[in-house]
Amino acid sequence: MAGSMLALAAVAPVRAETPKRFEIPGGDLSQALNAFSHQADVPVMTLADIRRRISRGVRGLLTPEQALNRLIDGQNLRAVAAGGGYVLREAAPTPPSSVTAAPRYAPPSEAPTEVDQVIVTGFRETLLHARDLKRRAAGAQEVILAEDIAAFPDLNLAESLQRVPGMTISRDTGEGRQIALRGLGPDFTRAQLNGMEVSASTASGMDNRGSVSRTRAFDYSIFASELFNRVTVWKSYAVDQDEGGIGGTVELRTAKPFDYPDDKLAFSAKALNNSATGVVSPRIAALASRRWGDVGALISLAYSENDANEYGYRNWGWSPVTFGAANIGPDVARDVADRLLATGPDRVVAPMAESYSTWFDHRERLGVTLSLQYQPGDRMRLGADLLYGRLSNDRDEFSLAAAGDNPLTGDVKGTQRLRAAEIRGDSLVYADYSGGVDLRSEHKRSEDTTVFLQSAINGEIQVSDRLRLRGAAGYSKSDFEGPVFDKIFLQASDKAFAYDLRGGDAAANSRYGFDPADPTQWSLMRADTREDQVVNQFTTGRLDFDYQAAPALTIEGGAQYKSFHNDGYTRRGRADYPTGGPAPQAVKELVFEKSLRPYIVGDIDATFARLAINRDLTEADDMPGSHYSLSEKTWAAYLMARVKSAVGDKTWRGDFGVRYYATDLTSAGMVNTGTKLEPASIQSHYDGVLPALNLAVDLSPRVVARVSANRNISRPSLSDLRAAGNVNSAPFGGTISAGNPNLRPFLADAVEGALEVYPGRGGYFAVSLFYKRMDSFITTATSAVRYGSTGYPLAFLAPGNGPDTVYTFVRPVNGDGASIKGVELAWQRDFTFLPAPFDQLGFVGNVTHAAGRSNVLIEDRSIALDLFQLSKWTSNATLYYETARWGARVSSAYRSGYLDGAGSPGSIGSGYKASNNIDFAAHYNTAGGLRIVLEGVNLTDAPITQYTDITEKRLTARTVSGRTFTLGVTYEF
Repeated sequence: MAGSMLALAAVAPVRAETPKRFEIPGGDLSQALNAFSHQADVPVMTLADIRRRISRGVRGLLTPEQALNRLIDGQNLRAVAAGGGYVLREAAPTPPSSVTAAPRYAPPSEAPTEVDQVIVTGFRETLLHARDLKRRAAGAQEVILAEDIAAFPDLNLAESLQRVPGMTISRDTGEGRQIALRGLGPDFTRAQLNGMEVSASTASGMDNRGSVSRTRAFDYSIFASELFNRVTVWKSYAVDQDEGGIGGTVELRTAKPFDYPDDKLAFSAKALNNSATGVVSPRIAALASRRWGDVGALISLAYSENDANEYGYRNWGWSPVTFGAANIGPDVARDVADRLLATGPDRVVAPMAESYSTWFDHRERLGVTLSLQYQPGDRMRLGADLLYGRLSNDRDEFSLAAAGDNPLTGDVKGTQRLRAAEIRGDSLVYADYSGGVDLRSEHKRSEDTTVFLQSAINGEIQVSDRLRLRGAAGYSKSDFEGPVFDKIFLQASDKAFAYDLRGGDAAANSRYGFDPADPTQWSLMRADTREDQVVNQFTTGRLDFDYQAAPALTIEGGAQYKSFHNDGYTRRGRADYPTGGPAPQAVKELVFEKSLRPYIVGDIDATFARLAINRDLTEADDMPGSHYSLSEKTWAAYLMARVKSAVGDKTWRGDFGVRYYATDLTSAGMVNTGTKLEPASIQSHYDGVLPALNLAVDLSPRVVARVSANRNISRPSLSDLRAAGNVNSAPFGGTISAGNPNLRPFLADAVEGALEVYPGRGGYFAVSLFYKRMDSFITTATSAVRYGSTGYPLAFLAPGNGPDTVYTFVRPVNGDGASIKGVELAWQRDFTFLPAPFDQLGFVGNVTHAAGRSNVLIEDRSIALDLFQLSKWTSNATLYYETARWGARVSSAYRSGYLDGAGSPGSIGSGYKASNNIDFAAHYNTAGGLRIVLEGVNLTDAPITQYTDITEKRLTARTVSGRTFTLGVTYEF
């Protein structure tokens, strides 16, 4: 746009005038100046209106001054040295009698000035482009660029984002899934796709990780990284952005035909293999772009399959337990027995249903984009984008758990007989039972699919030399369906059993007094069916303008309407078969995916056929509280001044404005009236004004200082706003999660300052400080209650539970507020100062430290915990080596431990331990233009470890998913 800062980094005062090689094609002057700034490594600021001006381009070995003068030749402009770069101003009018006036526009057919040619591409070049975009911005932003197809080496888009300073990701079945930014979780970060806010849901195979993700958080695993050529992460807020992302905004951009100067055809084909499965699967991508004068069209496709197997040891959680006197054998030490018999707050906390578990997933991912552009000159631009994405998961999941009729899932008062035990702190970390324990095996078969569709149109028109109008409208829909979710449970009764957690997470194990791989030991226990659906829809329309009030001042404004709708349900069916009864037996088989040990499970399809299980569930089978809908309608308007200027030898740029928003919320679902559930619809309204300021100053040719201050909101999570409550029953009691449609949104005031040093073309160093103060912070209240006191129907209880069974009751409430503060360091450097061949080395890395706490309510106590999803330390580092022929890089992504929940009575806080993932990529360019690519993901097979209780770090799950390697080729025509 006119009036923007057009270029970036200065490595030395202009007076040095070292000749450089330039390769800048003729065309739009604004784009030519961007290319000049990048190739010359000097900043350029325009204090003149350069819209619709055409440059002849330049090629060859020239000084920056010579190259710039050739670019603006004939445009009635003059370049003035300032701030280590240049400021462009209108040239003084030339009297007609003295010389013939130069034409305002250069003929498009005129060839650029040409001396000789040089073209630079590759990983190093994309880092330089991203660095330049970072420097030109007024606020804090990070950019990931992929100028060539398949340039992102990661399995999906989430893993590409983990390289951004302050960005962390969660992982599931070997791949990244959701993101957190600067310590704020996925719900605090908005996702935009081609300028429109979007949302998409998928599912985890693990109950520990929430299963279906019905949240505002965007599941980035849905898309292959090959579909995108640019990702921008906005860390500071400006009022022309949508409100709603306190953490930040991730803007995804698919390729457009006018991104390329000529027609383009490219493809990539790779073979993928995971060490935990041994299966080789395909990963292909292709792009075709064509331009016919003013019209362009581009289509891209990415398809991949991947077999992943995550497996390990887990518990269902930890809970306070009491033993019956008859359940403790004579060999148990007296002091240990006394503690196991204790009731009330002094009870020992024990693991629930100690399990070996495996999650196998055959994943297919398809993405298709279509982009059309029409640009009949410089006064009008029209575009249309379509994107189709499809992610399907085909899972087999297995577990061997102490969860039969006489389980270890709560108080021990059945037939179990304890002969040895060890307590550390308040945790029962070792227990050996001589008999009486009923074991349970589980085989779950699930199929789910997320289909994402977006259509968007956009356009702009230059109404006059000073006024430009821009408009956009779009619709997106994410439809998650899980029509298959079948389970068979088998039971082995009255067995000796022991679990041992004394040796640390990696050594956790269980021992059995029988052979779990012997089919004669197992009988049919239960069969479950389930269906899930989650639909997210966005409809957006906006109209914006910018008015060039002065060469250094642009006034921008606009209005927007956005409608968001979320709907979904979970349905469950269940059939119990008492052990030893006349029910037909299951068809049995051995676990057929990688596991820590073999055991017998039920064959899903054969057993369901034998039992004639009904898989067609109806609304009558809705899980309590799961069927609800939310609708939000938001009107917003903003006004902003964008300023740029030069004072002496210093240049600066900034924006300041205010945004008004108003949101109407409708939450509909089944509400607990105290005696039964009845349908209800609850409406609420909120609005507010959000100011924002961003300012960047070039203190010297090498140093940029920037400061930002803003107010922003994040809307409450979907489950928190539901009118319904959710009852999740289990043998040991279960959980009741209630919503609160009257919650106020999160509101945060944020300030940020940064100092960035650009010592040369091959690098930069930046330090940033940030602080956010959040009012009306939403937290959780957790308590242990008798089920009969909740008002929920007794029909929702699991077999064996009654009105006196204790359930964990969780509900969201508006708390007193919270704050988060931190520091971010980033460094990029090409080691050109080293002797050959080490001069081709380079490094890019960052480290972020953040701290923030909020209060949660547990058993009517207010307890301060770290913010959920906040890792106090995160870092990324990439060491690369690149020549014209070949290149390689190795990357590390570290995330310190973090909380993901408040825990439960007896265990305060739950979360993940620290993780570090090492990835690798290498390529070789053949003489014919073919590129051979080798990539490795998670080279160390890093485990994912979950725990509960911030003091005792009780293990809930430790899993690994193997190393993933790809080998393939890319080619461009």
